[in-house]
Amino acid sequence: MSYTALYRKFRPDTFEDVKGQDHIVTTLKNQMKANRIGHAYLFCGTRGTGKTTIAKILARAVNCEHPVDGSPCNECESCRAIRAGISTNVIEIDAASNNGVDNIREIREEVAYRPTQGNYKVYIIDEVHMLSTGAFNALLKTLEEPPSYVIFILATTEANKIPVTILSRCQRYDFRRISIDTISERLMDLMEQEQVEVEERAIRYVAKAADGSMRDALSLLDQCIAFYLGETLTYDKVLDVLGTVDTEVFARLLQRITSQDVSGSIHILETLVIQGKEMGQFVNDFTWYLRNLLLVKTSDNLEDVLDASSENLKLMQEEAEAIELSSLMRYIRVFSDLSSQIRYASQKRVLVEIALIKLTKPQMETNMDSLVERIRQLEEKLEQGIPVQAVPPAPVVMGAASVSKPVQKEKPAKAAPEDLRQVREKWFAIIGQVQSGMFRQYLQRSVPKYNGDTGDSRLYVEFQDKNAAMFIGNEEDRQELEAVIESQIGKSVEVEFLIQEAQKHTNLAEIDIDEVIKSAVHMTVEAEE
Repeated sequence: MSYTALYRKFRPDTFEDVKGQDHIVTTLKNQMKANRIGHAYLFCGTRGTGKTTIAKILARAVNCEHPVDGSPCNECESCRAIRAGISTNVIEIDAASNNGVDNIREIREEVAYRPTQGNYKVYIIDEVHMLSTGAFNALLKTLEEPPSYVIFILATTEANKIPVTILSRCQRYDFRRISIDTISERLMDLMEQEQVEVEERAIRYVAKAADGSMRDALSLLDQCIAFYLGETLTYDKVLDVLGTVDTEVFARLLQRITSQDVSGSIHILETLVIQGKEMGQFVNDFTWYLRNLLLVKTSDNLEDVLDASSENLKLMQEEAEAIELSSLMRYIRVFSDLSSQIRYASQKRVLVEIALIKLTKPQMETNMDSLVERIRQLEEKLEQGIPVQAVPPAPVVMGAASVSKPVQKEKPAKAAPEDLRQVREKWFAIIGQVQSGMFRQYLQRSVPKYNGDTGDSRLYVEFQDKNAAMFIGNEEDRQELEAVIESQIGKSVEVEFLIQEAQKHTNLAEIDIDEVIKSAVHMTVEAEE
């Protein structure tokens, strides 16, 4: 007789054998006892959590001649026929390869015929999210009002891809990831039945590597047993088969990282590569190890969550105390980013080496947590009395010469009367570059004037609106205008603001701006037109 894989050999036959899905098993058993069987079920959950297994148990239970506490007896003629796969009452369909409209139309034609034996015809559609839009529409009417003797059981790992119209017509059951303790207990029982000697520590690591999937755990365990056939399966042997790394190596690697030892970190990675460790698995395991340290450092009483022995937990507590919280969170961030990049990378080792260098040399990064790490390292050196040398500014290279100090910008020369004449000609272009909107509006209704005979470099800006008095004495606005003028003519100009007054005493005489300038400079002023 040919060998049967463990996950097929030990597939549960009754509801009682199903592990880790008590909330679903109890509900279905109560429905069987009360004869409240639904016409459509939707089983959702990750791979290997028991969706198809429970679907087959339910199909046998509804057709069983002598059910026991809601579970099939597996002894009657109907149960034996269904288990052997020769019953016409249970039809299994793989939606991944039968996802067309014609496939669903065949089901609609078949449901018109009553079962020849048993009470129900059960259709188990696996990976139902793979059906096309047309196939879903064809299934909709039959799913909504099926004959009383038809039950649909839809199984999927991606419930988000199923139309709402289908979801609303099914009883939905969400399958949970199975805990490490539950998987470990189940594997130990099966190894006793198989008479295989195995360490409990090895079983727990296989359970953790399965990531909540009982089928994956059985497949991994089957692989390990086959590699060391006839030998006791130890923790180290499991690590060798799965290409993973012991936590002691992680502790040594973390010590090299915290001490900024780049060569030591790369040397440990080199050893792992020579031993044939898989880089993707290494990244995931090291991230998990850092996560455990973070939990130990931030919380208490986490023995159940961490899944570690008291000895390992004590070592983890010592390691967590020796590292800063901000550094630990930065390490997790870097390796979490790496785990998403390394999956499809061709040079996985290079990516891991770059990540290790980033951890040991935070100055390679410019984000906030890297800057915090650099500051922390500087503070530690200062506390230990280690002198810290400031990094000198980079020299500025001009042509072939190199100078260590930036060249100071020379002050522009003062404007001459001919330069002020350019200001008058470019006045509206100049005021168009003023940033302040209100200031620019008042400048548009102003007149620039200057003294062309004395060589005075001052520019007098006469505002036509008396409300512009708010700008008199405002150094910020004056300096802004001077800067704009300097950028236009390349010369420095001293600006002075004046207001054209419409009233003088009681005779409403208009003040001549030229007279104001003369009184200010105490000399003859002629304004050019």
